[in-house]
Amino acid sequence: MNKAYEVVIVGGGPAGLSAGIYTARARLSSLLIEKGLIGGQVVNAELVENFPGFPEGISGYDLTELMHRQATKFGLETLTAEVTGVELNGEQKIVKTNEGDLVAKAMIIASGSEWTKLGIPGEKEFTGKGVSYCAICDGAFFTDQTVAVVGGGNAAITEALSLTKFASRVMVIHRRQELRATRIVQEKAFAEPKVEFLWNTVVEEIEGEEVVKRLRLRNVITGEKSSLGVAGIFVAIGFKPNTDYLKSILPLDATGHVITNEKMETEIPGIFAAGDIRSSSIRQVIGAVGDGATAAIYAERFITK
Repeated sequence: MNKAYEVVIVGGGPAGLSAGIYTARARLSSLLIEKGLIGGQVVNAELVENFPGFPEGISGYDLTELMHRQATKFGLETLTAEVTGVELNGEQKIVKTNEGDLVAKAMIIASGSEWTKLGIPGEKEFTGKGVSYCAICDGAFFTDQTVAVVGGGNAAITEALSLTKFASRVMVIHRRQELRATRIVQEKAFAEPKVEFLWNTVVEEIEGEEVVKRLRLRNVITGEKSSLGVAGIFVAIGFKPNTDYLKSILPLDATGHVITNEKMETEIPGIFAAGDIRSSSIRQVIGAVGDGATAAIYAERFITK
């Protein structure tokens, strides 16, 4: 391919789309690369209630669709491909993808994160057969059945509440005695009769035949083991940054996130990072959008200096 752009943006979530709006409006030749669906993790959110300008809320899919439409209106190009590495050739950034190499003067990394896996027996074997990481994607498959959600943060409890529209019973399994979700989300879950909680408990194994049938559990306080019959299990225990392709070129923090300054600059001039992939990210759509705009503004200054 070896096509050259002034800015290449990796990742099509809110951070990447925001960056694309700004670089395209600045009349910089800009390409956004996304290996999956445009929108990132937020497309799984049925209702985003805290994004300014939408007093009634908006779905994650609709929000990012509007952002993408706005960016392409200003001239942002989009490529569906996976980035496999980054190399430097003087001041040029060589972005290597499974569709060929691209050349950029500046690069904005906004490739986000993916769900952390439990890493237990049965998880891989039953993925797509009762093991899921997205309630809005797969919830309807479990109508009038019992399902489990693993986790205690906002993502997990939001998943649990979403599943109550379909499942007859939603068991939230959390390794601690209290949730990490924000108070308003907790209040909704505690008020929902379909949601039940198993505290101080971890899943040790997922069992089934053709599909998931039961979970093997352990109480982390007493060591007592038990089983729970479920038709599905939704895992929401955190995220892993998508930075494997960057390890040879950029310094990362202890959790694998990209280290930046307040201008979203990395240690390499002309490479910026924005959104969930960035160290100390607040993991909110509004923060990702701000990061993307900041990265784009300083990328433009880098190119035109």
